[in-house]
Formats: sequence, structure tokens, C-alpha cells
Amino acid sequence: MPPAASVVIIGAGFAGTTLIRALERQWPGGLRLTLVSDESYTTFNPMLPEAVGASVFPEQVVVPVREMLRPGCGSRFIMGAVTSVDTVGKTLVCRTLAGEMSVAYDHLVLAFGNRARLDLLPGMAEHALPLKTVGDAMHIRNMVLRRLARIELETDPELRRQLGHFIVIGGGFSGVEVAGELVDCLASIRRYYPLVQADELKITVLHGTERLLPELSPGLGAAALASLRRRGVAVRLQTRAQSLSAEGVVLSTGELIAGHTLICTIGTEPNPLARQAGLALQGGRILTEADMSVPGHPGLWALGDCAAVPNLHDQSTSPPTAQFAVRQALHLARNLMARTRREPTRPFSHRSRGMMASIGHLKGVAEVGGLALTGWPAWVVWRAYYLSQMPSFGRRLRVFLEWAWGMFFPPDITHLRFTRSHELREDEARRTAEAEQGQAWAERARPTGTDGR
Repeated sequence: MPPAASVVIIGAGFAGTTLIRALERQWPGGLRLTLVSDESYTTFNPMLPEAVGASVFPEQVVVPVREMLRPGCGSRFIMGAVTSVDTVGKTLVCRTLAGEMSVAYDHLVLAFGNRARLDLLPGMAEHALPLKTVGDAMHIRNMVLRRLARIELETDPELRRQLGHFIVIGGGFSGVEVAGELVDCLASIRRYYPLVQADELKITVLHGTERLLPELSPGLGAAALASLRRRGVAVRLQTRAQSLSAEGVVLSTGELIAGHTLICTIGTEPNPLARQAGLALQGGRILTEADMSVPGHPGLWALGDCAAVPNLHDQSTSPPTAQFAVRQALHLARNLMARTRREPTRPFSHRSRGMMASIGHLKGVAEVGGLALTGWPAWVVWRAYYLSQMPSFGRRLRVFLEWAWGMFFPPDITHLRFTRSHELREDEARRTAEAEQGQAWAERARPTGTDGR
């Protein structure tokens, strides 16, 4: 590789940002590093359920990309969406705020994760609330607050219960975490909605297999199940959704579970860019060699959630978790350096240090170094890990203080609605037009004579 080689990384998640920071630290020089992402921040996706439950603020689950790059290293961040990749000519095209631009590379690293799949079930795209982005988390949070506000105004008892029924589809990490956060959040903020009764609020989790959290040991899955049920969450195992509608979820048995808020945590699909580049997929993830290179495409690499990376440690495919994304990024940085020195690359091998889930306020389950933890200790370990991933001491301190505050005070119930001034004028004009139209209809319907003719 020439002295001024160019490495371009697509995606600013755990994998992409960890990789560029590792290269900044380790590379001896003579390298052009470019990170491309259509978002200007990295999202700590495992913390999204806490944003739903208002345990953390939205800004606590994101970190600006530019804040993560080291000044003086010559790294470049391009905020843009990659629209095409030419793996033969080694160029890519991305759409930016200044228009389309072409970027040449010597090595291209795909770290763009995956996306929520919205067509897995009939009615899913129209009626389900996915949880994949910060925007998704804030929309669900706002929806929960709006449901409570509307319940106070409704007089129909059955409608009130349907409005207060939150159905979570999927009992994996995201499903269990969002259910735990929601039940604790509702219990804490109901004091602010005095006309809403406790029995009008309900959370149901639908899961298709015999136990929750299949990624963890059966004991921890059972502990999570017991914790949710103890707090009033209705968990239905071996229950599969067949279709979704405005009225609720229809099960494979034909039973309708009535509820107006359907949170879907199942189903992902590959980034369209993977198919556009003609890459081989395995289970929706880019197939790679053991060193994370993409076969048949010299100079192309993939890692993180979007890649099916073989794990030499146990001869399995690496799971799409933050822990493995970080370890893959550190390993790939060494492989890229080895490639520049014309040395052999090494296969990826990592033994999981544990897995964990936060299932509500001060509650969690975790496996760390072979040790099973439940309750408050697991929750502390979970938060400590993600706090350690924050890029600077200042941000870690800020988030720690906010978390400490949240341990003793109820969640924030602010309904964040970003309405611009011109939108207020448009709303006023629309309401005025509707009122005038209603008045005109009333005038036409009013009798004109004393005899009603």
C-alpha cells in the first residue's frame, strides 16, 4: 500500500468510531482516515430503552462524532449518505449537504450496522413503533405521555384501557429492557395524571419461544421473567403475532390482544448498500473471512452488526452486540496495519466477557466472567460498562451525575415537541379555516323561516 493510503469507514456506530480512534492512536503516519455517516453522532443503542422510559435524556445516549476524533491526526468526517460503492474502481459516492461527492479509497470498511425491518408482519409498517434510533425512542416516549394525557380526557372505560395497554413484541434484549423501563416509568409518573387509574395501565410482552432473553443463560432469563411479572408485566411465552392493526395484535391462534400502542423489537434487515455492492450475505449480514476482509473484493472489509464475522474462539459467527463490535474494531485496526507492512493478517478470536440487560430502574441481569448477577448489582455493572465507553472524562462525569440524579427522583415527563414558528402559524390558519367551515355548515343547516322552510 502506498505511503499516503486512504482508509474510508462507512458508519459511525460502535464499530466505526472505535476503529478510527484505534487507527489514530496506532498508525505511524502517512494515512488518510475518513469516516462517513449520515448522522453526526454515535448512538449507544443499548441505552435506547432507558430513553423510552425517561431514565436518561436523549443527549445521554448519543456522542458527537467530531468530539470522538483526535485533533491533529488529519482524520476527516463527512456527514453524508453513501449511495453507491464501486468495489472495482475503489470509489464511493455519497450525498452531502453540498451535493454529491465521490471519494476514492485504498481500503473501505463497512460498519453501517443494520436497519429495522418493517414488513416482517402484516400491518407492521403502519401500526408498529420500532426501536432502532434515538428518534424512535423519543417518539415512543412522547406517545406514552400522549396516551396518558388522552386517557384523562376519555369517558369510555374500554377505550381508556385500550389506550393504556402497551404491547411489546419480542422478548430479546430490547423487548425486555423497554418493558422493564416502561413499567417503572408508568408507576413513577402516574402521580402527575390523577385521573388515570393504575388498573387502566398495562404492559404485555409477546415472545415466540419458551424463555426470555435467549442470548443469556436459562437462569437469568427466568430471573428477568420473574422481575417483570412481579411488577405487573403480562409476559406471554410461546406466543407469536400474526398481524398488527389499529385495534391491537392478532396472534397465530386468531386471538386479538387489544391495545393502541404496539412496540416492535423484532426484525432487522441489511443496509441496501450491501446489496447494491453485490456482496454475499449470510442471514442478512455481509459474509466475511476470519480476518474481516470481504472475499472477492480486495481492500474491502466489514465488521459490527452488518457483518457475519467468524469467531475463531468457538467456531461460531460473532453476535451483533456492542461488545463484539468494539473488539472487532480493535482487531481490524491491527490487521490493517499488518496489511500495510505486507504481513499476514490474523483471524478474529474473542471470548465473550459477559452479557447484560437493564430491565428497569435499579434492576438488571448480567453474566460477567462466568458470574451471574441479578437486580441492583447487575444494573450497576450494566451502567458502568456503557459509562466506560463514553469518549471523554467530561462526558462520563456529566452522564454519571445525571444518572445519580435519576436514582432518587422521578423521570422527566416533558413532551418534547419541536414546533417551529411558521408551523404555529400554519396550525392557527388551519384551525381558523376549520372553524369557519363549521360555521358555514351551521348557517346552511339553520332554518330560514318560522315554519322551518
